[in-house]
Amino acid sequence: MKNPFNIKTMAKENRSFRRVVETGKYGQLVVMSVRKGEDIGEEVHSTTDQLFYVVDGKGELRMDGKMYPLDEHFVMLVPAGTRHDIRNTGTEDLKLFTMYAPPMHREGLVVETRGEALAGAKH
Repeated sequence: MKNPFNIKTMAKENRSFRRVVETGKYGQLVVMSVRKGEDIGEEVHSTTDQLFYVVDGKGELRMDGKMYPLDEHFVMLVPAGTRHDIRNTGTEDLKLFTMYAPPMHREGLVVETRGEALAGAKH
């Protein structure tokens, strides 16, 4: 893109589980859509910090065994090395964007479903 854009609109309109929007040398912006009842899958990024921002919907973040409610406009930083998962607890798709520092996925990656992500299309 390399030009300003409305990330909230992009996140709300996104229907893909994971869509890489921008990748820089030290960070990466990704929009996500998590379906009702689904989660992103428990993970640990050993050398990457991850910031989540909820654009629309309700969910919960599990981080190192503790649960935190998530609602529209909530933000959470997950430090590198921290086990985490996000579950959609609402009635609609959970729309969010996330920032990885340093980048985690290949530039331009689009993963349509959670199943594809779990099958290895993560990177």
